[in-house]
Amino acid sequence: MKRWGWLTTGVALALALVLVMTLGPHQDPENQAEAGPLPMAPRLPTPKDAGPTPTVPAPTPEQLAKQPWMHKLAPGEKPPQFVLFSFDGAVSKQHWDKVLPIAKAKNAHVTGLLSGVYMLADQDKLQYQPPAGLKRGLSDIDFGGSRQDITNRIGYLNQVIADGHEIGTHYNGHFCSGGTQPSVDKWDNKAWNDELDQFGKILDASRAAGLNLPQGAVRGGRTPCLEGNWDQAFPAMAAHGLVYDTSKVALGVQWPSVQNGLYEFAMPEVRVPGLGKQVVMMDFNLWYSLNGAKDQPERAPDFTQIVFDTYKSVYQAALNGNRAPIVVGNHFNEWNGNAFSAAMEQFLEFVCDKPETVCATYTEVIQWMQLQDPVVLDQLRRMPAARN
Repeated sequence: MKRWGWLTTGVALALALVLVMTLGPHQDPENQAEAGPLPMAPRLPTPKDAGPTPTVPAPTPEQLAKQPWMHKLAPGEKPPQFVLFSFDGAVSKQHWDKVLPIAKAKNAHVTGLLSGVYMLADQDKLQYQPPAGLKRGLSDIDFGGSRQDITNRIGYLNQVIADGHEIGTHYNGHFCSGGTQPSVDKWDNKAWNDELDQFGKILDASRAAGLNLPQGAVRGGRTPCLEGNWDQAFPAMAAHGLVYDTSKVALGVQWPSVQNGLYEFAMPEVRVPGLGKQVVMMDFNLWYSLNGAKDQPERAPDFTQIVFDTYKSVYQAALNGNRAPIVVGNHFNEWNGNAFSAAMEQFLEFVCDKPETVCATYTEVIQWMQLQDPVVLDQLRRMPAARN
């Protein structure tokens, strides 16, 4: 099996430069795609201390009526094949305008992982105090534009919430190892607590301005660039009421396990059939594996097909294997002629109404797991990872 161990610091810095060149220093958050994670985010061992199992509210009677799959498995019954679409940043209206109609038609739910600074107008950026001694008002991604932009954003995010989709966190200033220091991989527990405090304050201000996001509705997230010192980060996440993380990387598709008091929905490292490579299944990582993240829009149709075929291959492996939830991580982006958003949209339309398949939010999957016999969940976790 080919490994990604050859990445050096020099290559990582070159990648950071590629991202700056691709995204530009200042873009409208409506169309800005955040810097993607490094293409070889490390697979880390499961901590010895699982910690207490977190819980989420039980499904409501209305929810149970609409979701017949939300029940305890009968003896011998297979779990649904869950597919979790999640989007870092999560504020591009033009992309929500594409995703929402498909999701509604296919009875699918997705998760938007919100970057807090996108909910602060440029003129209000000093309201954000980054952690770890960083300068007030500093962010490695742009703030939210004008105050009218924020008002408009609240309006369409309310539609996202009303349609049953989940809002999680992508934290705030997106400080990755290739950018402003100290970056998230170097933060201690206090820094993560401070960052989450800031996210909470931004959400409170957004609620006061009309965002219909209930208190406690943000239950998990993904860290910038999949980075972090988990022994420092996870206790802060749990202390702020989070119950899941979806930042770590695992070989193949695996069932979520409790790590340091949070459910970990790992990003799967999968085989790209068109390349014969193992790649973390996230849009930027796939782009980097295809051509080093160079902008070649003329190759967009080929890239879209390769990524779509990869998604289908992973789905088939999980469906016929351990039935573990498939995490499809994306940014709202138009990289390489919109190749990767197009592949995601095609897969969303293709997979979500397949038999025995459910496109769900992280909270919904946890609700389903809470209904199951713990012995059954342990058996599922012991099954071999689904490998395509």
